Amino acid sequence: MVQSPKPADGATPPLGKPLKRSFFARSVHEVAPDLIGATLLVNGVGGIITEVEAYHHTDQAAHSFRGPTPRNRVMFGPPGFAYVYRSYGIHWCVNFVSEEEGSASAVLIRALEPTHGLPAMRRRRGLQDARALCSGPGKLTEALGITIKHNELPLDQPPFALHARVGKPETIVGVRIGITKAVDLPWRYGLKGSRFLSKAF
Repeated sequence: MVQSPKPADGATPPLGKPLKRSFFARSVHEVAPDLIGATLLVNGVGGIITEVEAYHHTDQAAHSFRGPTPRNRVMFGPPGFAYVYRSYGIHWCVNFVSEEEGSASAVLIRALEPTHGLPAMRRRRGLQDARALCSGPGKLTEALGITIKHNELPLDQPPFALHARVGKPETIVGVRIGITKAVDLPWRYGLKGSRFLSKAF
C-alpha cells in the first residue's frame, strides 16, 4: 500500500506525469477513484487529492439531472474541463467533467492534502493548521484561489495542473455527504489512512 506523503512544510513530494483531458474520457466511476492520490495545482498551489465524489447524469443529486442550464452547461461539453459553482450561496466548489460529450457527469473534489504553496493557502484561509486548509470542497477552493473565473477552463492547461498519482494508494468507499437525494449511493472515495479528509468514512 502506498500512503500519501507528509505535508510539505519542508520538501515537496514527487509529481507524477501530467494528466491529459483524455484521462477524463471514461466512466465517472473509473475517473473518481483514480483521482485519489493525484495532485491538483492551481497556479502552483495545491496538493494531493484525498477525497472525491462521483456524480452521474442519471443521479438525482447531479446538477445535470434535469438537463442543461446556463450554470451547468460545461457538464454537457467534452470531458476534462472544470465545472465551478456556488454552494448554498457561500462557497465555490470545483468539479472535473468526465465521460463522453453529452453525458454531463463530473467528479466533485472534496479534500486535499496540502503539499505546494502552503503560505499562500494559509494566507487565503487565515489559519495555520495544514489539516484544516483543504478539508472540504469550499475550503479547498478558497485555499487554491478557485472562483467562478475558473469555470469551463481546461484541466490540462494553466492555471490548472493535474499530475497522476505516484504508485497506487489504497482507497476507501462510502456514501456521499451533504446531499438530500440519492444518499445511499456509494460514490464517495477517499485515501485510506489520510488525516486530510472532510469527514471520516
